[in-house]
Amino acid sequence: MAILAYNVYSRHCPARMFFDRLAERWTMLIIGALRQHDTLRFNEIKREVEGISQKVLSQKLKQLERDGMVERQVYPCVPVRVEYRLTALGGSFAGIIEQVSLWSQQHVETMLTAQQAYDVQNTNASEEADLPPLRFVTQP
Repeated sequence: MAILAYNVYSRHCPARMFFDRLAERWTMLIIGALRQHDTLRFNEIKREVEGISQKVLSQKLKQLERDGMVERQVYPCVPVRVEYRLTALGGSFAGIIEQVSLWSQQHVETMLTAQQAYDVQNTNASEEADLPPLRFVTQP
């Protein structure tokens, strides 16, 4: 087995920058949307990834293209048509995103239940903290 020269846990490791970028919500959703389709145009990606602004989508697509994850194809027509597709590198990461997506969908109910239990427990704890301390009174 090859020894990795990079360590994302190290603050100064260059791989950490990519790790941080790839772990972003919008990046993962864009790559996931492109995985489901051969190619997508800008507005098609925007429709697939609900809630993303045009500005953020444009920024993320440029970052992904620069990182070698996405390929941008411009067709010389009027109006200009631009399509995006995953590169081989992007496709290899898309498989990982699919696994994370499936895991989160399979465990969302368990996580919601855990959050509710935590909130109830911590709400009760904070309510108890607001009560005056107990005082024991001794009878003469």
